[in-house]
Amino acid sequence: MFQWKTVPLLSLALLSAFGQAQPKETERDLSSYFHGRSGAFVLYDQSANSWMRYHPEQCRTRYSPASTFKIPNSLIGLETGVIRDQHYVIPWDSVHRDIETWNRDHDLQSAIANSVVWYYQELARRVGPERMKEYVEKIGYGNMDISAGIDRFWLGSTLEISADEQVDFLRRLYANALPFSSRSMEIIRSILVLEKTDRYTLRGKTGFTDFDGDHLVSWFVGYIETPQNCWFFACNVISDNAGRDLDAMFKERKETPLRILRGLRLLQ
Repeated sequence: MFQWKTVPLLSLALLSAFGQAQPKETERDLSSYFHGRSGAFVLYDQSANSWMRYHPEQCRTRYSPASTFKIPNSLIGLETGVIRDQHYVIPWDSVHRDIETWNRDHDLQSAIANSVVWYYQELARRVGPERMKEYVEKIGYGNMDISAGIDRFWLGSTLEISADEQVDFLRRLYANALPFSSRSMEIIRSILVLEKTDRYTLRGKTGFTDFDGDHLVSWFVGYIETPQNCWFFACNVISDNAGRDLDAMFKERKETPLRILRGLRLLQ
C-alpha cells in the first residue's frame, strides 16, 4: 500500500520572499467537479495574496509529478547547455509507441506540447544524475528524490511533489526567482502557453501516471496572467482503481480544472 506524504503549508519565511506574509486562506467545496474521485485544487491569487483550496490535506500531500516535471526538466536542460533553445531537435529513436505523435523527431517546443516522454528521458540522460540532482535540490522540488534512475524518477517513482509546492514553483518561475537564467525561464514560459486571448494568457502542463498498474495520479498545473493580476493553480486526482478510473482520469486531467477555472470566472 502506498503511504502518501503530507507536507506543511508554505512557510511564512518563503512567502515573505515575495514580500507577502500572512496570506488569506479559504476553502471551497468543488466536489461536484470530480464525480466522486479524490481530487484536490489549489489557487493562489497574487493581487489579493489569497489561497483557495479544495481538499487542503490532499493539496499538501506529495505525489509523483509525472509529466509536470517536464517544466523543470526543460529548464535544467537549457541551463546546462544540453539543449540550446526551444528549437533543439532530438531525433526519434525509431521505437514505435502507442501515441502516434511521439513517433517522429521532436524539438523542445513540440515535445512539451505533445508530452513526449522519450524526448525528456533522453534529455535527462544527457543532463546526467549529478547535474540533475544538483538542480532539483537547488530549486527544492518536492522531496528532491531522484534515486529511482535518471530516466524514471519522475514517472510514478521516487520524486514526489504536492499541489501547494507546484504552485510555489510556478510562482517562482513567473517572478524570475528560480536559480536559472532569465533567458531559460523566458523560453519555458513561452512554450507553456496553451491559450492567449485579448483578456488573458493561460500557461500550463498536464501529467498522468500509474504506480503499480492500479494507483493513478493526474495533474494539471499552470497560471492565468492578465495585465492586472496572475492566478496560479494546481489540480490533481488520485485513484487506487485503475480499472474503473484510468480512461476518465486521463481524458479529464485538463478538462476538470479548466471547468473549475471557468466556474470561478477566470477563463471564458
